[in-house]
Amino acid sequence: MKITVVKVGGGIVEDEKSLNALLDKFAKIEGLKVLVHGGGRSATKVAEQLGIAQTMIGGRRITDAETLKVVTMVYAGLVNKNIVAQLQARGVNALGLTGADMNVIVSHKRPIKQVKMEDGSVQPVDYGFVGDIDRVNADLLADLIAKGVVPVMSPIGHDCQGHLLNTNADTIASTVAVALAKHFEVTLMFCFEKRGVLRNPDDDNSVIPEIVASDFARLVEDGVVSGGMLPKLENSFEAIRQGVREVIITHADQIDHPDEGTKLKG
Repeated sequence: MKITVVKVGGGIVEDEKSLNALLDKFAKIEGLKVLVHGGGRSATKVAEQLGIAQTMIGGRRITDAETLKVVTMVYAGLVNKNIVAQLQARGVNALGLTGADMNVIVSHKRPIKQVKMEDGSVQPVDYGFVGDIDRVNADLLADLIAKGVVPVMSPIGHDCQGHLLNTNADTIASTVAVALAKHFEVTLMFCFEKRGVLRNPDDDNSVIPEIVASDFARLVEDGVVSGGMLPKLENSFEAIRQGVREVIITHADQIDHPDEGTKLKG
């Protein structure tokens, strides 16, 4: 049985017109499906309004105790429940989840890591209350999905010790896709503001239609794949190695056209 796991980025989630268009198309995807969302820009905006300074290192948010409150509020509350309500209005029986709900995603607090800084130096970084995923309860998710429920997953995990953890949404999407691969034939779709992986970031029409694993290292070395696209592709190829049938990186407007965008193959 086939299932589509769609990850939608914060840029789409935080624009009402873009989100409505995305949810119209998501609702029309045939068969079983899961939606995973981000919301980082909204979290940054709310934090700034509350006077809570934000620190980003290598595109990753340092999540101190006050920032954790903000991201939980925004991701698991405002963004998640808005999406759930909008999907219910479209006849989709959506259920909003964090990792803590039903113990569906268990994570551990990321240890201090040595990180290469913009000036080229390598320094230890404590990311705070950021989670790295240990396991996904795929059996429970599969049971919900079989009952007609469409999970809408926010990027908040937990550690089984009473602590919530800010967890990368791309990683949640790929890890959930891998976990569900033992129950379903999984297509993982990352959708955002671009039409796919671009050979030239300044040319929206320079979409690379297909990337195989053997080409990935060369594209990184040539600088074609960099920045936020790098971890997205790393997660994608790891998901393929672990049983996901295919990964598609595409524009949010194209999720009902799986032949568009960039397809990743092992």
